[in-house]
Amino acid sequence: MGDHVFWIVQAAIKPGELDNFKALVNEMVDATRANEPGALNYEYFVSADGKQCHIYERYADSAAAMTHMGNFQAFAERFMAALEITGMTFYGNPSDELRAVADGFGAVYMAPLVGFAR
Repeated sequence: MGDHVFWIVQAAIKPGELDNFKALVNEMVDATRANEPGALNYEYFVSADGKQCHIYERYADSAAAMTHMGNFQAFAERFMAALEITGMTFYGNPSDELRAVADGFGAVYMAPLVGFAR
């Protein structure tokens, strides 16, 4: 099933932070698109009431994901001020280095069993 690693983050948007969060993620998406060719998907979804967010990120491999984690540091303080992460599920076979970072977010890991991607 390849070297791709991906995850879904579930988060609560803190009260009064929706507009700040929207502005921030627009910056983050632009920076990721411009500077991270190994980022294959980088998508944000918000509930109708503006209180919940799901983030879907998929990378070519663990090295590409680590590049993103390094670049994320420029946004981390504002990101964490706007959100409370309530869950993070990893898929694929992340490297030990990537797992060490994801463990800090309370990640749950799902190992590949069978399937395909096009």
